[in-house]
Amino acid sequence: MRRQEEVTVDIGVLSAFLGGTLALLSPCSALLLPAFFASTVGTGPRLLLHGAVFYTGLLTVLVPLGVGAGALGALFVAHREAVVLGAAALLVVLGAVQVLGLGFDPARLVPGATATRTRAASATGLTKTFLLGAVGGIAGFCAGPILGAVLTLAAGRGDVASAGALLAVYGAGMVVPLVVIASTWQRLGARGRAVLRGRTLTVLGRQLHTTSVVTGLLVMGVGVLFWTTNGLVGAPELVPIELQAWLQHRATTLTDPVLDTLAVLLAVAVVIAVVLARRQRTRTRESTRPGRAA
Repeated sequence: MRRQEEVTVDIGVLSAFLGGTLALLSPCSALLLPAFFASTVGTGPRLLLHGAVFYTGLLTVLVPLGVGAGALGALFVAHREAVVLGAAALLVVLGAVQVLGLGFDPARLVPGATATRTRAASATGLTKTFLLGAVGGIAGFCAGPILGAVLTLAAGRGDVASAGALLAVYGAGMVVPLVVIASTWQRLGARGRAVLRGRTLTVLGRQLHTTSVVTGLLVMGVGVLFWTTNGLVGAPELVPIELQAWLQHRATTLTDPVLDTLAVLLAVAVVIAVVLARRQRTRTRESTRPGRAA
């Protein structure tokens, strides 16, 4: 039974993380990215700090939603077959809605979301980044079906803690590529940026967006898998049991106090080296400025 639960976690976590990534890359995030870039002028530690604050904003809104979905699912544990069937059908419907671009903005259903969005537009610095995270996790017409699908998976777990954790993973799926894109935006070039934005295509006279189509098909696939595997309990393994056992065995070595101390010292040494390197670069630039006395 424990082995089946681990498999369920693997599939659910992967789906949630990919859902967050695709929600970030959806057309609705076209305004979120520039706003985040404006708050994170520069790279390195400053960018990581803003990424952490953005993630905190996401967690503030997403985790309570996940906990609520998990609590709702826990009420129907005794009717698992009906829950699995309903969740699978809802996932397929949400996927189809996403493919067709018939989304919805879940922010309208959350109290205070409009006021938070207004404050985010006028705020600056870390406050703006936090508010962008709080709003960005739930706002967006075309990202609504993705969040709905992840909440459906969370409710299907029937466990409050794991449901909240699943929404935290969904948030991580948004913030990790956001930080990566922000740090490499200038080096991507026009072609790389165009690939990230996706493109529109016409099918039977209707305009669709490639990111929405990929996301919708993924959600529909998860819905079918959810039904055929009894709520992902019988899903195939993503990580072989042998590899899991090896990782668990290796992880026990991390509890060694000596290794923990060495790891902390190494981290401190890296931080000091980075700070000294930045100061040295600053001094070098100042000494080479035109007009500065030799």
